[in-house]
Amino acid sequence: MAPVGPDRVGHDRGSATAELAVVLPGLFLLTVLCVWAVLAVALHVQCVDAARSGARALARGEPVGAAVAVARARGPEGAEVRVHHLDGGLVAVEVRAQAGLPGRWAHAPAPTVGGRVVAAAEGDP
Repeated sequence: MAPVGPDRVGHDRGSATAELAVVLPGLFLLTVLCVWAVLAVALHVQCVDAARSGARALARGEPVGAAVAVARARGPEGAEVRVHHLDGGLVAVEVRAQAGLPGRWAHAPAPTVGGRVVAAAEGDP
């Protein structure tokens, strides 16, 4: 039977601190990745909203330049806006942006997120 008294407590002294020191960097990394994931989802929603505004402007018959300006104004900074004219009187606007990490990790490689919205031009059958 293992000793339970004061002798046993002396052998474990400091082990909780050592375990915390090993786990803490992992928890920090996990927290940073969770924050980044939330920011990436928010960026995606902003791209879809910008694409929707641009497609709506094109569907109303506004010039391509005006629709791109609307999409850029609503989209994230530095976003790429593309306009496509599809068959059947359809127009599509695609807005894409880089979902970089925040803070000192902003220079790291980042995935691209975005959204594409297709709309029917008004007045077309």
